[in-house]
Amino acid sequence: MIQTRRYAHKQAKTIKRRRLNAQERHERRQRQAQRDIEALRQALDDLGLPADLVVEIEGRLRAQKKLLGKIFGLMCPTLFGCRSAHELTRVRGWDKNVPARILGALPKRSWLKRLRKLGHDVLSALWCHVESMSHSTRSRWQWTWAVDDSVFRKYGQDLELVGKWYSGQHKRVVSGIDGVLVLVVVGDGKLVVPVDFAVRRPDPQGPGARCRTKLAWVQVMLDQSLAALARRGLHLPAPMAVADSWFSDSKLMGHVSDVLKGTLLVQGKSTYAFRLADGRKVHGSDLIHGDAWPWRQSLDAPGCRYARLHASSTTYGQVTLLLVDKPGEDRFYLFCLATEIRATRLLRVWSRRHLIEQVFRTLKHLLATDTCQIHSEDAYYGHLVLRLIASFVLYYTSRVLFKGHVTMDEMIFNVQHHWSSVDCQELELYGLA
Repeated sequence: MIQTRRYAHKQAKTIKRRRLNAQERHERRQRQAQRDIEALRQALDDLGLPADLVVEIEGRLRAQKKLLGKIFGLMCPTLFGCRSAHELTRVRGWDKNVPARILGALPKRSWLKRLRKLGHDVLSALWCHVESMSHSTRSRWQWTWAVDDSVFRKYGQDLELVGKWYSGQHKRVVSGIDGVLVLVVVGDGKLVVPVDFAVRRPDPQGPGARCRTKLAWVQVMLDQSLAALARRGLHLPAPMAVADSWFSDSKLMGHVSDVLKGTLLVQGKSTYAFRLADGRKVHGSDLIHGDAWPWRQSLDAPGCRYARLHASSTTYGQVTLLLVDKPGEDRFYLFCLATEIRATRLLRVWSRRHLIEQVFRTLKHLLATDTCQIHSEDAYYGHLVLRLIASFVLYYTSRVLFKGHVTMDEMIFNVQHHWSSVDCQELELYGLA
């Protein structure tokens, strides 16, 4: 009998302890959600979005009340456990026509102008802050221009922007909207700043095509971005750009080298042919599978080895080849037009290319950019631009305000489970639960 009582008391204490632990854990997560939403609010203020973008939209709509909370909801609907604007209006109790009015308030040129202005303002402030520092400090804040494109699936009624594109994520041709993004990686990923964005129109039938290829888009966006920064008085060094094998075009690489005085580093294909300095003719497959190369061990990445070769090509002219062999990964090679830049710096520049893929993953998975029910072209541009700005706000909050101690996934998880108990009147959150 005594053992039964002891067992019952022990079980009762265990259940009470678990209940208290669960309550403490719930309260701790509520405090984390409050901390995260205050940090996001501070990031919006630091980037000047309430005084710039929000004021313009309020002026266009002649809104009597401030729209910061609704615009923030459209930027990050997943913070409230929603994926589409329709779900967001039901959860927040808004008028169902609010998303369409806000996204359609500006024409597409104005949306893109706001995105470019935000990127240029941030880069200008960073450059003015670092320019007067020592050479070693500036070397840790080098800029890397990264370019890539991605297909956003479009469901529902088709727009003129919808076409058939090859998707690297799905490994097949899908129906969607192809967007080309140019961003600047500051340092080794201290900050990732979107600079420009464009949507490719599908190829129309017959002559008089009004669309551009993604190669032409990248060339135009790089030229315009560098010219805009130069007009602000920034004396930038020669740009270093990285891209995947889809952008290994001789005209684009020549334009970056001759006109912009920079370097475009791309990944090579197995079918490319080169002639080495000793007269041997090799293909990309030979570079990937062969072992008779002057390998050197990398001091920055243990176990990684690389080989640098000088070669010529009938398409590209004189080029620099860089073979990379990392443990646990398939061997690949990079190339650019002939350059004297050290191989170690080229490897560091290439290691930053994955950050643009992280931006696309943030757009598609954390911010649910694919789930858009807007049927207007201007509104869809607004949808894409707001999600791009939201990804930048999340990255800025995680890397700058939280110093990398809190990830974007943690912020979204904390807020979406406790947003009803968070208090932030500027974002229309009043802590009702």
